[in-house]
Amino acid sequence: MLEYFPTNYVWNLATNLALMMGGNVGEIDVICRELVDASTRGDDEGTEAFFEAWCKQADTLVELANEDIEQGRKLSAGKKLGRAATYYLTAERAQNREYEPRRRAYSKMLDSFSKFTKYHQENCERVEIPYEGKTLAGLLVKAERADGSPAPCIAHFNGLDSTKEMIYGAGIAQALARRGISTLMVDQPGVGEALRLHDMTAIVESEKWAGAVVDYLEGRKEIDRDMIGVCAWSLGGYYAPRAAAFEKRFKLCVAWGANFNWGELQRRRLAREGDKPVPHYWEHVQWVWGKRSLEEFMEFAPQVTLEHVVDKIAVPFLVTHGANDRQIPLEYAHAQYEGAVNSPKRELKFFTQREGGVEHVSADNVENARDYIADWISETFAELGAKGVRK
Repeated sequence: MLEYFPTNYVWNLATNLALMMGGNVGEIDVICRELVDASTRGDDEGTEAFFEAWCKQADTLVELANEDIEQGRKLSAGKKLGRAATYYLTAERAQNREYEPRRRAYSKMLDSFSKFTKYHQENCERVEIPYEGKTLAGLLVKAERADGSPAPCIAHFNGLDSTKEMIYGAGIAQALARRGISTLMVDQPGVGEALRLHDMTAIVESEKWAGAVVDYLEGRKEIDRDMIGVCAWSLGGYYAPRAAAFEKRFKLCVAWGANFNWGELQRRRLAREGDKPVPHYWEHVQWVWGKRSLEEFMEFAPQVTLEHVVDKIAVPFLVTHGANDRQIPLEYAHAQYEGAVNSPKRELKFFTQREGGVEHVSADNVENARDYIADWISETFAELGAKGVRK
């Protein structure tokens, strides 16, 4: 993993995620060199400097994009706005929930990303999915199919602190589109727009909101309603298997990073075992799950487990994990795989130094992990009888 900050894993992870999402290495180098000293400070002082540096570069890109637009150079403008969205998001997700400027940065991110998809002519449609009287925001990338036939689709969800824009930046939807498969990336309760704009907090029963997404996909004429799978990363390594166990319309499942017993992991983290994914971690998890105190959260956390759940998965199941994951122990990957005794096709894949992608959700080198997952999905859909998929 690229590590500018010797004592700050969280910032190194954020930097690598920004590169994964399409950030420019020269721009990111300028940002990070400015932050080396600040990286040794505490969450409050340090992350404010982090916020300002990433937003400054994003603001500059927006200015440059506007200059392109004035000259009619919309494709160039779109490319810059895509990077601006990445940098705003990188700045925003590192902040305390009460830090007021993060709201403005998130709004700028949404605006920049929307203009990016428009001006750069991306295969990306914003959709809204009905859910319990509200809506969940999603991004639909349609399969590349010359005949326009209905395509299999992956419902792709987030983890603890990612967003649909991060999933899009990772390129998994584009990789699947080239293989004849559509992807719907969703900000489910607890993340992204659902949490930030609509106060929808996470729930243990992921099959509820996942089922609403399947309902929506079944109504899209471009989608083969009999060929819908589920994938999610990080904490989504809990959400996706849970959804597949109880929402029987899913035909396959991918856990992009195992998360067998996330609740028990919180006890270990409280004992300072394992790295955290975001600054202000304990405040963040309380916000995500709608808990009012650390004590209330810790009492609740043991419910977030796949024990007595993973054996109910009855569809093909892929578990991937970085061999040097510093957040989620490798033992959880083994437990998740070994517990899925009723899956007709199960696989556990560790990414090693030889391949790259050894860190959490392969953030250090997403390329090979992403393609491996896309190949497994296309091969499995083909085995299930899906038409028009390729690899």
